[in-house]
Amino acid sequence: MNMMFQRKTRKEVPDATTNNSSSILILSSLSLNETDIKFLHKNTNITKLYLNNNDIVILRNYSFFSLSKLAVLDVSNNSIQTVEQAAFAGLNQLTALYLQNNKIAQLDSSVFVFLKSLNILYLQNNNLGYFDIEVSLNLSKVILNGNPWNCSCGLLRLQSWLNNSQLLTENENNTTCTFPDSLKTQPIKTALIPNCHREEETEAIAKLPISINPSNDTGTSGYNDTGGKLLYSGFPPLGKSWKFLIGVLIVIVTTTLLIIIAIKVPVWYHHLISYNHSRLDEDEPGMFEEDFSTDMCSFPPGPDTNEKDSIVVFEQFHTFVPEDDGYIEDKYIDT
Repeated sequence: MNMMFQRKTRKEVPDATTNNSSSILILSSLSLNETDIKFLHKNTNITKLYLNNNDIVILRNYSFFSLSKLAVLDVSNNSIQTVEQAAFAGLNQLTALYLQNNKIAQLDSSVFVFLKSLNILYLQNNNLGYFDIEVSLNLSKVILNGNPWNCSCGLLRLQSWLNNSQLLTENENNTTCTFPDSLKTQPIKTALIPNCHREEETEAIAKLPISINPSNDTGTSGYNDTGGKLLYSGFPPLGKSWKFLIGVLIVIVTTTLLIIIAIKVPVWYHHLISYNHSRLDEDEPGMFEEDFSTDMCSFPPGPDTNEKDSIVVFEQFHTFVPEDDGYIEDKYIDT
């Protein structure tokens, strides 16, 4: 097998062309920024990539997306603090991953779901207190010593995974609890963590599904630099689709309620106003007289007003109808 060895520093990285025939690539003096990532994507034939002893602080999403033939990735001895969820997307052939001697304090096990062929994982000498196993990891060897493990209920999944899988835990006796003091120096694999339901945690590990199904299409291009983010048009965004769906539903429901309110409120208001009208009272005896007297009082008599004028006015306001006495008048009867 003809294998080429290639070593480049950041200053020597070409902008447009590179030799794709190399199988091993070692890069130094780089931070794995967007320029470095673009260069890596051009080396599609490499099988081993060594980025150890650099200035890498964060492993960004899709950093190695085009390296479908990569079998070994070494990013040890950096200052890595964050590993984004899709950092290892596209590495379907990766068998060994070296993450030791960094500053990783929190690591989501779902970042390894893309690594279908992963056998060896090195995580020693980081700042890990927990490592919650939420997906199936079919590893043959893992190294976890040198981390400040907190042996509380949050570590139960990791402990169950270590005990229930055919897994070699290298330096097992040195992989010990740091907290609490009562379990200090106890191996995390066998430490008796109090006040936790071990059987339920063990069953949960056995039933855990793989929730992410990455695409195997490694020919996807469409890299776009927008505000320091790496985007691939052929790869779906991860982990927040349910939040987006809930947001859309909230907007739809809110808009519908506002439309209903805008249509119904005027009708409801009209009905409410109509109920405020009271029924007119039946005429009571003497009502007209009271009104007349009120009207008379509201208009004081002038100098030319006399009693006869008042009577005329009263007669104009009140037309007296003779009361029916109950008798029928016969015109043919002489009076």
